[in-house]
Amino acid sequence: MAVLRYQVGILVVCCMLAFSGCTVIFQKGRRVDIEKISSLKSELSELERARKELEERLANEISDKQVKVEMLEKGLVITFVAEVLFDSGKADLKGDSLAKLAKVASVMQNIVPDLGIGIEGHTDAAPIKHSGWKSNWELSSARALSVLHYLIEKNVAPQRLAAIGYGEYRPVAGNDATEGQQKNRRVEIIILPPLTKVENKTSNE
Repeated sequence: MAVLRYQVGILVVCCMLAFSGCTVIFQKGRRVDIEKISSLKSELSELERARKELEERLANEISDKQVKVEMLEKGLVITFVAEVLFDSGKADLKGDSLAKLAKVASVMQNIVPDLGIGIEGHTDAAPIKHSGWKSNWELSSARALSVLHYLIEKNVAPQRLAAIGYGEYRPVAGNDATEGQQKNRRVEIIILPPLTKVENKTSNE
């Protein structure tokens, strides 16, 4: 498994270099390696198309700093400020958040229908006091699962999805100021880069 990850990592780096305009030279490359690189390049291009489409569809939300769309090492990341999706201390999606998530679901279905999707819930470091959750772990996990179930309702295949809660333990800003706390209270939806695809096949053997 480690060797496979290393090989795939090399392929992804090569594809990114190719996109940036660098020349990549393979000597005595095996045909299967060239085919893998070609496939990965095509799928990474799909991620770029998805990014542009999301930026267009979520232009108002991005302008209002409710949503951020960016290509990172872990994939195409759509970050929602938690207050856009949830009331304070709650894990039920707000009614006016559904249209925003529907735009994301549409891109998942129409542009990157074969790629995996991770959903991460995050909180600030303020301890739970009055909302009834045992800790920020439970709150962040419940919020990630709420988004997951909504995407399933919008016909995103369940086998593509995974959800996880990180509580306050992966902050992107300091928790000593209101602005930093707001940045840390977030849900990240990650369209994962293509690594390996598993095909489900039936056999009579």
